[in-house]
Amino acid sequence: MNPEVRRAAEILRAGGLVAFPTETVYGLGADASNAQAVARLYAVKGRPAGHPVIVHFASAEGAFPWAREIPQSARKLAARFWPGPLSLILRRSALAKDFVTGGQDSVGLRVPSHPVARELLKKFNGGIAAPSANRFGHVSPTTAAHVRADLGSEADLVLEGGGSEVGIESTIVDLSGGAPVLLRPGHVSRQALAETLGVEVLEKSASSPRHPGGLERHYAPRTPARLVATHDLDKEIARLGTRLAVLAFSRPDERVDFWLRMPREPQGYAQRLYAALRELDAAQCEMILVEAPPEAPQWAAVRDRLKRACAEG
Repeated sequence: MNPEVRRAAEILRAGGLVAFPTETVYGLGADASNAQAVARLYAVKGRPAGHPVIVHFASAEGAFPWAREIPQSARKLAARFWPGPLSLILRRSALAKDFVTGGQDSVGLRVPSHPVARELLKKFNGGIAAPSANRFGHVSPTTAAHVRADLGSEADLVLEGGGSEVGIESTIVDLSGGAPVLLRPGHVSRQALAETLGVEVLEKSASSPRHPGGLERHYAPRTPARLVATHDLDKEIARLGTRLAVLAFSRPDERVDFWLRMPREPQGYAQRLYAALRELDAAQCEMILVEAPPEAPQWAAVRDRLKRACAEG
């Protein structure tokens, strides 16, 4: 047992906050059964009280008691994708209190696959409420250094775990109302979900539960950012002048102060995305231009994050 993991579990049991790596992004964890600990978690992040958090577990056997109904669809998805980057929204049991559900009748559950997260969850032996380990609404952290830059010493411990393999937050599927509904796209695609369940996965609606990552502006750098179609990028660079930072697929343009070239395949792009947005933010330019990714289904999760990152505040 890693002594830092043992220490982290002790901190969580005492009501403290621990940042830890997952395969998606780094999470800021609190004992999901401790109202005071979760209240501190919300305060540190600046998270709105009615915005629910996902509760993380070492296994499906640990997670499912937090739901009062486990539909067959949940068991199928858990069997295929847990441990992994998928969160399930189920009708909550008495174990899931208002302070983690945002007062809703549903709860978000996940079993992450990162070895450090799994070791911590096994040692803690309970549910850990863990939104991303950054200030609410800002770019999510994919390294321990990102966490320290955002939160300073407000986390009682930051566990090291390297760079996040997936790089964007988990797919969220709502199973609390019967038919499966995709609330947030992620590494687990809509197609993979539909193939596993044998039914169509619906789009979310106004009646869908509130969920992490559901706000119009989220994952956002401090520098104003705009999505630009590929055919408009050259024109926008010429129009806006030199104090620009650009995130694009093509080679750098000498007119631009700061240019990051991104992978042309969605998994590589997603893994790199948040670190790239942080680099662009640190360049202290007046505007970030982001070349829009393709409209193909495999880019849905990246498009979702970029659309929210570039929404007007």
